[in-house]
Amino acid sequence: MIAAALLCLVVGVSDGDTITARCGEPGAYEQVKVRIQGIDAPERKQAFGNRARQAMSDLVFQRWADLRCGKTDRYRRKVCSVWVAPASAPDGPRTLDAGLAMVSQGMAWWYRAYAREQSPQECGQYESTEDDARSRGAGLWADADPVAPWDWREHRRPQ
Repeated sequence: MIAAALLCLVVGVSDGDTITARCGEPGAYEQVKVRIQGIDAPERKQAFGNRARQAMSDLVFQRWADLRCGKTDRYRRKVCSVWVAPASAPDGPRTLDAGLAMVSQGMAWWYRAYAREQSPQECGQYESTEDDARSRGAGLWADADPVAPWDWREHRRPQ
């Protein structure tokens, strides 16, 4: 998949997998709602929801990010991988994949239902990173029975 790349300032974090970014030149910028590609984080009212939102905020809020966007979802959000400079080198190159970092911290699941939108290499990275986080009991994997957000949403829908 060839993705359009945008350099943007992250100005908002809605939850663990949705951010708002300001892209373009000052005075002529566009505010963009972004769904992070490859992950699904707990919903805000779900266990670990607020912690996931805080973890995403710690990674990207008020930081410059490279957005590599491949599509727009049904809610008109751009679906993008989000790359920032790591905290250890905040002025360095944007080499940290925020979605993969969320999976590594145990703050999001790899969203297998959309794996076809990732390269085979990305799928392998996300799968092994989730397996590692689970085996370490990181974040939501410390819960005895973590509930995936897609299952949580399904059970909350009115019948």
